Amino acid sequence: MRVTRHLWGCVSLAGFLAALAVVLERPLLLAGVALIGAWLLATQSAFLAALERTRRGLSVTRSMPSSSVRADESVPVTLAATLADPAPLHLDVDAGLPTATKTADGDATAVAVEPETTGAERTAVASWPVVGTHTFDPARVTATDGRFRETFAAGGSPTVSVESRGPQAIHVGEGGDRLTSVYGEHALRRSGRGLEPAELREHVPGDAAKRIDWKATARLATPHVREYETETTRRTLLVVDHRRPLATGPPSETKLDYLREVMLATAESARDSDDPLGLRCVGDRGVTTDLEPAATAEAYATIRRELLDVEPTPATPSPQASTARARPQATDGGRSETPRATRDDAGPSPPVHGGATRRTARHSVRDLEGDTDPFAETLRPFYAESRRDSRRDRDRPLSDAVRTSLASSVSATRTIVFTDDSDPAEVRETVSLARRNDSDVTVFLAPSVLYEPGGLDDIERAYERYREFESLRRDLGRLEGVRAFEVGPADRLGTVLEAARDRGGRR
Repeated sequence: MRVTRHLWGCVSLAGFLAALAVVLERPLLLAGVALIGAWLLATQSAFLAALERTRRGLSVTRSMPSSSVRADESVPVTLAATLADPAPLHLDVDAGLPTATKTADGDATAVAVEPETTGAERTAVASWPVVGTHTFDPARVTATDGRFRETFAAGGSPTVSVESRGPQAIHVGEGGDRLTSVYGEHALRRSGRGLEPAELREHVPGDAAKRIDWKATARLATPHVREYETETTRRTLLVVDHRRPLATGPPSETKLDYLREVMLATAESARDSDDPLGLRCVGDRGVTTDLEPAATAEAYATIRRELLDVEPTPATPSPQASTARARPQATDGGRSETPRATRDDAGPSPPVHGGATRRTARHSVRDLEGDTDPFAETLRPFYAESRRDSRRDRDRPLSDAVRTSLASSVSATRTIVFTDDSDPAEVRETVSLARRNDSDVTVFLAPSVLYEPGGLDDIERAYERYREFESLRRDLGRLEGVRAFEVGPADRLGTVLEAARDRGGRR
């Protein structure tokens, strides 16, 4: 218990009267000192009694809409101090917010309960930038009657769980059924395409003709297929689409944010299996990152950093956006690939016309427009065809990236594609290209209807759009060696599927 300046003034007055009584030899003044002392004792006793009643009847609470919040999310925190009965003391209650808490106004974290009132409350807006579990300290209450002051703790120690910003309830599965295995997980030894012969079995419907062992078929007089043990490790290439449509969705919950969680889990699974892992990121203007498959700790760490840093292509891409952060890529013909904008502007090199010395070969289609001489007429079809191919590659950079990776690959590579359904034709083409060379293909698709603002306002229309997406996913999954999964917010997908069940029940 501490004393206030007012009390110190009374004590000083008593001391002055005592000294004056001695100096002036006036014993009557000592009676005044005795009265002041008695008054101080009575006042202290009354304060202690009021303090005890206040401590027993005081309730201090800190409340929030939810005990789980996102990092840097602004959340109202209400501090309330309530007394069972009015008290003659003035109370200052400090909220006791956890460390690393940010508030717009520091004074808003405390309330004052005036004498003879039963409580007060105040709401402050707080945020926590650090992920984890944070504990509120007990509130600090300072009680005073103007002469004595006492500080004590009140209230419990509630906790708040701060989660990282980004997707929380992620659904990965097929047609609403959740995938239970780890993304990218594979058995160490299994039957299928590989190097080591395992067993010979009869051909069954569904087996590809190229898998028939013709020597065994000739020997046994019936078609037979030989199974092989696959390699214990698989070269894996992650093809990440981060074009503008992947920015669809609320902040930190876009298509790319949800797909990123699956990418990281897939990369972690590859690292645990010692699979050589590569990465190819594709933006609106072509390949932005190209890392060849490798199974070193440095390669895994680099890919993880790239996956964490990749963002959707800006609305106005810079000229440098088309330049890969790794080495220049090789085209199908083995030539070094320049940024697509430069290649398109410059145009292809014209074919050399034997004996044509009277005119210099043109380097742009625009140079040939309006030219009617026989030499220009000969060159024009070559330029037109090349320009169509260039436009097709520019409009479909995802499939172009897969085509390039297959051209430069020296062995079978498992390809895992992360994209959305905004261009079904390109997705089909990309998967068809990735299936070449007997490669296994996994596709993770983000259904646009689950991310668009207001996409579920018309639930009937949302379900029809989801059915269109599901048709695309199933078509891809029916291809040999291909598995296709949906990736999206579990709650929004549940809403769509629940509406479908309700509609089925009404029918």
